[in-house]
Amino acid sequence: MTTDKIPQTDSIRELAQFWDTHDLTDFEDQLEEVTEPAFEREAVVEVRLTTRDAEAVEDIARTQGVNPADLIRSWVAEKVQTLS
Repeated sequence: MTTDKIPQTDSIRELAQFWDTHDLTDFEDQLEEVTEPAFEREAVVEVRLTTRDAEAVEDIARTQGVNPADLIRSWVAEKVQTLS
């Protein structure tokens, strides 16, 4: 077994660098079983827009410096919060 410790970080880059140079079997004594999902999957909803609306969303997103999908997601979240 190794004397190194598994890094306690949320940085994917740091973890990738660590596991690129280490073997998981050397850290079996530090592993713990996870009984719940580590990541919650997001639901995907398909929304059909007119070409005009899609272009408007893209223009608004561009002016705000965000991805169109992120913009729509924020609009939906705002509306859900308002109506809940």
